[in-house]
Amino acid sequence: MLVDSHCHLDRVDLSPFENGFDGLLEDVRGNGVAHMLCVSINLEDYPAMVERVAGQGDISISVGVHPNEDEGHDPSIDELVRLAQHPANVAIGETGLDYFRSNGDLTWQRDRFRRHIAAAKLAVKPLIIHTREAREDTIAILQEEDARDAGGVMHCFAEDWETARRAMDLNFYISFSGIVTFKNATELKEVARQVPLDRMLIETDSPYLAPVPKRGKPNQPAYVRFVAEHIAELRGESVQTIAQATTDNFYRLFSAAKRTDSNA
Repeated sequence: MLVDSHCHLDRVDLSPFENGFDGLLEDVRGNGVAHMLCVSINLEDYPAMVERVAGQGDISISVGVHPNEDEGHDPSIDELVRLAQHPANVAIGETGLDYFRSNGDLTWQRDRFRRHIAAAKLAVKPLIIHTREAREDTIAILQEEDARDAGGVMHCFAEDWETARRAMDLNFYISFSGIVTFKNATELKEVARQVPLDRMLIETDSPYLAPVPKRGKPNQPAYVRFVAEHIAELRGESVQTIAQATTDNFYRLFSAAKRTDSNA
């Protein structure tokens, strides 16, 4: 069984599924995906996201505001902690820094990141970190705010081995998305070979970044198996080994998630 450790189910294209969201879930489960973590991007869409996945025991949620969301509600530490008490919630995020899409004075982005870290520590929930073209500041803030006390995951990892090593030293897992299957992702493939099996997660980040052989099409959680298969090939290990390890790692990190695979 597999776990998609990061997806946005409220944004997945449902047009290929005649039964809408139920049809999507049937397809995902039929492809051996035992659990999904539906990740928050902003608080404006958060209530609808929660309603979308309500009552699904194999779907957990997070709460947080993506670093590129610059116009919506910016939550306080107390508000994040309160929202993290939802029964399905297992994490704070996604949060972090993105200097690729945002520019100018990004003090607000760094301040928001620090608030999310503080909230995670208070809520005793791990962090889901997004970083793009901001690796030094991301690691520095994680260190300064003692984020190791919360731990978490560097999601959709696309950085170098040194960044991965420093993140793991801070009690973070490394999660690989469909990017690792791309032909030009040479450096990232090497990181996937080196990350210890007990520090690795896999994800789709759907509906974005569909893996080969679905690249260029809308992504969905069933495609996480292509990520697992590619990493297995890179490491010379079986798909079953990658699937079992990343599933166990998911439930170890997101300990509030209800285990729904056969090893529960």
